[in-house]
Amino acid sequence: MNIDIFVLSIASALGLYMAANIGANDLANAMGTSVGSRALTLNQAVVVSVIANILGAGLAGGYVTGTISKGIIDPGLLADTPNKLMLGMFAALVSASLWVHLATYFGLPVSTTHAIVGAVVGFGIISVGGGAVSWGKIITIAVSWVISPAAGAMIAGAVFYFAEKKIMSAKDPEAAAVHYAPAMIFVVALVLILSVIFKGLKNLHLEIGFLQTLLVVTPCAALAGVFGRKWVRWQVHVKCELRPDSRGYSPVECLFAQLQVLTACYVAFAHGANDVANAIGPLAAIFAVVKTKTVVLQVEVPFWMLFVGGIAVGGGLLVFGTRVMETIGKNITEITPLRGFCAEFGAATTILMCSRLGLPVSTTHVLVGAVVGVGLMRGMGTLDLRILKNIGLSWIVTLPFTMVLAMVLYKVLTLFLL
Repeated sequence: MNIDIFVLSIASALGLYMAANIGANDLANAMGTSVGSRALTLNQAVVVSVIANILGAGLAGGYVTGTISKGIIDPGLLADTPNKLMLGMFAALVSASLWVHLATYFGLPVSTTHAIVGAVVGFGIISVGGGAVSWGKIITIAVSWVISPAAGAMIAGAVFYFAEKKIMSAKDPEAAAVHYAPAMIFVVALVLILSVIFKGLKNLHLEIGFLQTLLVVTPCAALAGVFGRKWVRWQVHVKCELRPDSRGYSPVECLFAQLQVLTACYVAFAHGANDVANAIGPLAAIFAVVKTKTVVLQVEVPFWMLFVGGIAVGGGLLVFGTRVMETIGKNITEITPLRGFCAEFGAATTILMCSRLGLPVSTTHVLVGAVVGVGLMRGMGTLDLRILKNIGLSWIVTLPFTMVLAMVLYKVLTLFLL
């Protein structure tokens, strides 16, 4: 069999395997709080997240991607040896897939983007030398390990403090919910719409300024707040009938459960739009080398590839995403609909702010930080510090583990296939 076809065949399977791992880890993060708070059952979470993820991948996944992830190394350095690029991306795909699978097995939420970056750095060092690696980007990523969880924790904690004091601890929580509904829904709608435009749809390269978008979106969010008051009154006084539902939640908790699912759907959509490329990008690079026999700086990703990748991500969540869901939704701290909403909304707000400031953040890191922030507002004793220590170690290990593994695999592949 021709070596190119052989590598492409194996890489296709590995691309789907990586996509499944993204679903089991990253997408599980998005739905973990919803399942943990019982706002959704596991089966409902799978259906909702798969739909949102496929929509994100198919509608906003972007059809052009860089052949080298995040500009970590210059593809031009491999222009004369396209087979080295092909085998390097193959090694990167294997390394990142194995690491994410291992982390998922132990229920540890890790960044698949960072796993791919580490693997690309590994094969870049051994193929073209350490001087070709953009170490500034690596340092920026390392700094984001601290900034993104801290920002998520502060924003989610602040939202939880407000909701707990002004609504849940009020003499009449139902009346307080109705009173604060317009402002609350206005802010939620504003953040989610802006997040979809600037984060979820960023791969479409829409030439829209932030202030222009804000002028258009703000009236829409305000309208949502006005109608939201009637919706909240109906939710609180009619649907929930002023008594706990079958899950033991009050009418106000039922309201936050629905808002929580809404924010979780956005995170799932953003995953599909941005993270499916983590699995499909290296595969597309290999495909381009096989097809053109040259190294290209940009490669067109077929729609069918994004769509299949989106399905594979959903399949990974269904088959082995339970452990990470339990870590996010149960093991770090106890999650209720209010706490889950605050964590999801805090994460969405943090991601939007950091994206506009040009700071690279991991959705996984932000969401974990947001859950911790909510837990801290209830007291340090509500957090499982052992789980948090394991998660922190897994984040630190991600880059060096994938770097070393990619270097070893690349060396072995080049010895036997080149």
